[in-house]
Amino acid sequence: MGFVPFAPERAPIDRAALTAALEGANLPSLVAVLYQLTGDRRWLADPYRPTRSRGMEDNDPGGFPPEIRAEIRAAAADAVCAWAAGAPVAVPSPTGADLAEIMSLAVGEDVPLEYADMTAEDMGFAPVEVRRAPPGALRAIVIGAGVSGMLAAIRLAEAGIEHVVLEKNADVGGTWLENAYPGAGVDTPSHLYSYSFAPRDWTTHFGKRDEVWEYLRAVADRHDLRERIRFGTEVVSATWADGCWTVRTAGGEELTAEVVITATGQLNRPRIPPVPGLDRFRGPLFHTAEWPADLDLTGKRVVVIGTGASAMQVVPAVAERVAHLTVFQRSPQWVAPNEVYFSPVAEGARYLIEHVPYYRLWYRTRLAWNTNDRVHPGLQKDPAWQHPDRSVNALNDGHRRVFTRYLEAELAGRPDLVAKALPDYPPFGKRMLLDNGWFAALRRENVTLLTEAVTEVTETGVRGADGAEVEADVVILATGFHTHRVLWPIEVRGRSGRRIDEVWGPEDAHAHLGITVPDFPNLFLTCGPGTVLGHGGSYITIAECQVRYIVDLLVTMAEQGIGAVEVRPEVEADYVRRHDEAHEAMIWTHPGMRNWYRNAAGRVVSALPWRIVDYWRMTREPDLRDYRIDPGNGDGAGYSAEPAFQSAQLSSQSP
Repeated sequence: MGFVPFAPERAPIDRAALTAALEGANLPSLVAVLYQLTGDRRWLADPYRPTRSRGMEDNDPGGFPPEIRAEIRAAAADAVCAWAAGAPVAVPSPTGADLAEIMSLAVGEDVPLEYADMTAEDMGFAPVEVRRAPPGALRAIVIGAGVSGMLAAIRLAEAGIEHVVLEKNADVGGTWLENAYPGAGVDTPSHLYSYSFAPRDWTTHFGKRDEVWEYLRAVADRHDLRERIRFGTEVVSATWADGCWTVRTAGGEELTAEVVITATGQLNRPRIPPVPGLDRFRGPLFHTAEWPADLDLTGKRVVVIGTGASAMQVVPAVAERVAHLTVFQRSPQWVAPNEVYFSPVAEGARYLIEHVPYYRLWYRTRLAWNTNDRVHPGLQKDPAWQHPDRSVNALNDGHRRVFTRYLEAELAGRPDLVAKALPDYPPFGKRMLLDNGWFAALRRENVTLLTEAVTEVTETGVRGADGAEVEADVVILATGFHTHRVLWPIEVRGRSGRRIDEVWGPEDAHAHLGITVPDFPNLFLTCGPGTVLGHGGSYITIAECQVRYIVDLLVTMAEQGIGAVEVRPEVEADYVRRHDEAHEAMIWTHPGMRNWYRNAAGRVVSALPWRIVDYWRMTREPDLRDYRIDPGNGDGAGYSAEPAFQSAQLSSQSP
């Protein structure tokens, strides 16, 4: 299958409906659409160049005066109606410098040419070859059916590679199936937290858990994924021997395949702190990822331990209905404002996304620019900076001033809360969070913020470091996940027979590109070490980079009769060295705080040090010179005569 360029579907346009919808248009996106439809270069120059967005704001008015807004909307109505009537698109698939020029218009600032290729691919303007493997050449087992596992199954099917997905849960979705606590949702704009090939008519700017899960389930249905997923099947081990992997499940089954792709994520296994007395508490006590479906907090005394991302979503969601809520904070978090966090996507905007050609693509591209690499320069340590205690460079210090002013405004009149909630480390030193009502919740009379460590859980409450006990009916652990124990608790043994956790140590995982590890042939990781986004953007973008790399490599193996590839130790060592050196120059190794990106020894294990455009380029095309090659035997080695992996004819063994 070759490349099919993006071509908007023509349909009759109701001009009155269009005109009404245009009143709520994102004008920077609309100007880019106008230029594509008409090819008139006047739309690329003043007075039609929008202003730069501040932070993550949508900047719908574009900084235009009222008369220019009206002119843009009227011209857009004419151009869209003409297109619907059959007028050709003047600039249907811009790439290279042409695309960078339009991007610079849309975002209100100069976009380097290096972003053009990645953006053209995401928007569907550039050729992307869909390669197919020779039939019967390879089989793959995918572990996990969350965002990455679903994507792997879709791309493997397109490449004609036989596969099965093993999922421990009862449905797809991974994190979005498991985390059903009140307030759960994305902190990445919905239109960006989507597969590039699977848009959705999102109802909110930042999707809540139910809508995100619904989206993933719909993608699974559209691609018939459930036919290739075995639900309720937890993997306990994977062992390489004789040119293939043997994967064992908790139910005692053994499946064999030449390739294993892991999609187990890093926010998957709840971390329970070693607090004495957890088993003594008489009431409900649970981790946010294990929220009881029938729990009613109305009128209850609730204690939340932790103030990370999950706590910041839970607390505002339950504060109104509990009798009292006490939050134990280990350290405060930087919180950024967002004017549309709670807002639904207006009906007019949804109309434009559905009916106006290229509008959705430009709206998504603007979101990507505003939330992806834009902040990356502000995370680099400046050795000459005179205030390393509070920030890492001048730009980062500017962020600190903005976020501090916002915090002080939200907590005005409460100097006690300002003192407790204002971080003393640089902004972005921990995962940056969006204000979803956190400060408003802290101001409530029935909410207490404590800045002491938890020392004990009693039968009736929680005791802090000051010795006082907070009585509670319910205790909620918002204490994060085992992010450093990649692949745990699965036992994975490679060519030498060593377990991968022995190679890595307890919390020091590493991999070439975050994808592949020496001594573990044909084992490919998604969401592997050093690939979690810390500086902004959508992890789905990273997942698409990883899966593209993996599947491309598998097709090359199939075409060339390669039985196995194993990354060379010196290649992985060089990548890990560059990864660690990049992090040493970045904010997450700043000594002023702890974060879940960094292990106890201070090495950043989880976060990606590169810009997204850098990682996209690194993973664009596998290089076989990076790998030790094992030849295949040319006759479909390891295959049984039966159709592999079909639900009724699964090639597996029980002990």
